Amino acid sequence: MIREDFEVIGVDQYQLIRHLFAVEGLSQREIARRLGISRNTVARYCRGEHMPWQRQQSARSSPVVTQSVRDFIQSCLEEDRQAPRKQRHTARRIYERLRDELSFTGGESTIRRVVAEIKAKLPEVYVPLWFAPGEAAQVDWGKATVFIAGKPIEANLFCMRLCHSCVPFVMAFPSQREEVFLEGHQHAFEYFQGVPNRVIYDNLRTAVKEGWGKYAKEQDRFKAFRAHYAYDAVFCNPGEGHEKGLVENLVGYIRRNVLVPVPKVQTWEELNQLLLKRCIDYRENHHIRGRELSVKEAYTLEQASLTPLPIQPFEAVKMADLKVDYFATVPFEGCHYSVPVNYAGNTVTLKASAFWVRIDYRGQEIARHLRSYHKGKTCYDLAHYLPLLEQRPRAVRHARPVQEANLPQDFWRFYRNLKDPDADRSLVRLLRLIVDYGLEPVQKALHKAMSHEQYTVEVVEYYITENLQPKRLRVFGPQVKPIDLTCYDRLLRGGQVS
Repeated sequence: MIREDFEVIGVDQYQLIRHLFAVEGLSQREIARRLGISRNTVARYCRGEHMPWQRQQSARSSPVVTQSVRDFIQSCLEEDRQAPRKQRHTARRIYERLRDELSFTGGESTIRRVVAEIKAKLPEVYVPLWFAPGEAAQVDWGKATVFIAGKPIEANLFCMRLCHSCVPFVMAFPSQREEVFLEGHQHAFEYFQGVPNRVIYDNLRTAVKEGWGKYAKEQDRFKAFRAHYAYDAVFCNPGEGHEKGLVENLVGYIRRNVLVPVPKVQTWEELNQLLLKRCIDYRENHHIRGRELSVKEAYTLEQASLTPLPIQPFEAVKMADLKVDYFATVPFEGCHYSVPVNYAGNTVTLKASAFWVRIDYRGQEIARHLRSYHKGKTCYDLAHYLPLLEQRPRAVRHARPVQEANLPQDFWRFYRNLKDPDADRSLVRLLRLIVDYGLEPVQKALHKAMSHEQYTVEVVEYYITENLQPKRLRVFGPQVKPIDLTCYDRLLRGGQVS
């Protein structure tokens, strides 16, 4: 029997022991005498059963760690896969439950060792997935910095990707509000020309009222939207981004391949045209490595399996019934929007989408503005206040709707040179011309009038309307041969008519 009190040796000594024993056939006693080491050391290494560079494994035994204990620990770790990241079992919590529920008598350090052992056997491995045509799509939000009208803005990227063909759709929005979220779906479904059977999401607050994963309770508006487009929603478990890996990869792809260098555009529409063009290019020309079909070929198959779009699109807006104040504006989410002054004091319906705000009165549209996301801003429409300014022309120079209309400097230079004792009333008439004919024709007329030093509103109005007068048209018809009347002259002279 070999005792465990042996020496630690190096590779050189190990080589000598093996040579003397295996090649020269010396006994263990003789080898120990020659090398000056213990017989236990020679006995351990001479047959090649052990090697000095191998790490000695601990031979601890845990007689209290029965199979039922291991099964309990395994069930706790499996349960954690469905739980929020910050509400998962620690080794101490598992030990406490074992002690209280299974009357475990071992120590906490023993459970810590077993938990670490089991976790080490569960490496992060992902299962390759395959989806049938039209079966599913994945949705996620991303963020990226862009320059719009010269200002750096953090754009919210709505991303949807069909799971079978991997066709992407990306659209940029100013926010991630509920109405914006639904509008992104609408544009995506219209781009795909159909709706997948189900869509896979994170536990977004715009979609989930409470709970997570399969226990999620949906927001009422989102549920109505799903019903209209006839698809099912699947919500991922918290922290498990790999459950929608296709769209997670899409967010990174767009940031690296489309938004580098940082785009510089004038409007959101221009930015979205850039994104749409790249999505179409990916759909038409991309081939994913390892797939038999190109994206275009797979999409052609998938289109036939998509659910047709409803005849009437869902109204993806946020609605509110609001009272018009005495400034002829309505408040909405920290901003104000103007309406025609004759609606002051009435209750109107405001409908806000991602990019615009529409205001209705008794079902008829009375105002429309670009939506503002800057709290405290008031959006004016000059036309809404003209009837009031025509009654009170002296207020025109200090009226905020006029000051914020961004009128060109030529307009004010013409106003300062007006040859009219009632310049304020003439200024209101100029504003009326802008509302009725547009800024560009008025600006051309102003240039022409100032070039001739004609500083009257009547002249400007004449120059605007002279090009609008209907011109006499020359009508072309069949050619008619003139009648020969000379025969009547011969009759009068007594001649004969042939």
